[in-house]
Amino acid sequence: MNPDELATAFEQHRPRLRGVAYRMLGNPDDADDALQEAWLRLNRTGDAEIESLAAWLTTVTGRICLDMLRSRSTRRETPLPAGPADDALPELLDEHSPDPAQEAELADVVGVAMQVVLQSLDPAERLAFVLHDLFAVPYEQIAPVLGRSVAAARQLASRGRRRVQSGARPAADGTDGSPRSAAQARTDRQVVEAFLEASRTGDLAGLLALLAPEVVLRADQTAVDAAAASADRGAPLLAREVRGAAAVAESFRGRAGGAVPALIDGSVGFTWAPGGTPRAVFAVVVHDGRIAAIDMVHEPSTIAGLRVVLL
Repeated sequence: MNPDELATAFEQHRPRLRGVAYRMLGNPDDADDALQEAWLRLNRTGDAEIESLAAWLTTVTGRICLDMLRSRSTRRETPLPAGPADDALPELLDEHSPDPAQEAELADVVGVAMQVVLQSLDPAERLAFVLHDLFAVPYEQIAPVLGRSVAAARQLASRGRRRVQSGARPAADGTDGSPRSAAQARTDRQVVEAFLEASRTGDLAGLLALLAPEVVLRADQTAVDAAAASADRGAPLLAREVRGAAAVAESFRGRAGGAVPALIDGSVGFTWAPGGTPRAVFAVVVHDGRIAAIDMVHEPSTIAGLRVVLL
């Protein structure tokens, strides 16, 4: 490949690589630094001797993340043995792997909920767990990255899995934040996406089907004031609290045009974020496949204190 083609190929793999790096490092800036280093190594190496670019990039990114974790860690750790040259590292992905973009999207939903727990894992445990449990990489292909045996890689991932299952902190909706709750988060996201679609299209029946009968919509005073200021342009007035599926459905009918799904402090909700900056946040509680509560936040200082991740 010429340099432009190599850069284009790298960008195609960026979503997956960033998913791996963010799960490993827990910081978007550090993840971007790891990807930059991966690109520099690829640019120096070229692709002449690389059989699978996706495999090579995943392997190199994993090793970069391990080095970054070890360099900033205060705990004593057994150094990983030096691995083979980057251009000879084993293949990490095979033809049966899920689509990289879908894997990265899934990792965002699953990973944010357990990110705090991942920070407690040793680097080797974290890499084994992230690659195997979140990105479906076989142990046989993880082991050479770690410089360990297959059995050791399996043990590291198992140890990490136990810590995640036992140590995940409670989520905002009262669930335990474990992988079981992460699966629930995927279901919650589907409910939220269907709700937004029904809202945008004015599908009243669809909205009612997605709302629990006793659903409650709560709005902060800033949201109420903003609705009042917009009333002369046809926007409905908003009360601090709206109860019942019919009333809440009517509040959202034909609206939510610019809203997108988001993680609000680790739980699925949605936000209006023009230019990528959240201006209104809607924290959602889903129970038994229906929305049981929506908290609408417009106050900038409150939003600034929330962790909002656009999906």
